[in-house]
Amino acid sequence: MRIIGRMQKSFAFFAMTLILLFIPFVGQAEASSKSAAISETATSLTGIKYVYGGTTKAGFDCSGYVNYVFNEHGIQLARTSSGMYASGTAVNKEDLAVGDLVFFNTTGKGVSHVGIYIGNGEFAHASTSKGVRVDKLNDPYYWGQRYIGAKRISGVHS
Repeated sequence: MRIIGRMQKSFAFFAMTLILLFIPFVGQAEASSKSAAISETATSLTGIKYVYGGTTKAGFDCSGYVNYVFNEHGIQLARTSSGMYASGTAVNKEDLAVGDLVFFNTTGKGVSHVGIYIGNGEFAHASTSKGVRVDKLNDPYYWGQRYIGAKRISGVHS
């Protein structure tokens, strides 16, 4: 009986140790899977044409596209790129994570374009000239010069 009692205590201690070791990573796995799912949805829409004011698969503008992707994952955002920029938490460019929103000044008048960071220095967005596509964030010919910041949206990484 004493041996069985010791084995039960040892097993309980071992099980509790494992639980305590892995609990901190449970939320990270959920966040990773949520941001990965957002990235997957974002890239699955590649090729859909640009439509000014568009919010459906029939055609998107930049903020309509971002809204559509995030709505698919139960996250509500402002309708416009400037409204999106006014929400969330600012993120340094070197700290970008998959699912963060990236913002650009394409008109010379502040925030005018938004996309979704998908990792490896790339973002998905609805381009006026080519529809939904993936581009390099640091493209020296266009996007790199127009980048103005990024925001992390609650519910993507937490």
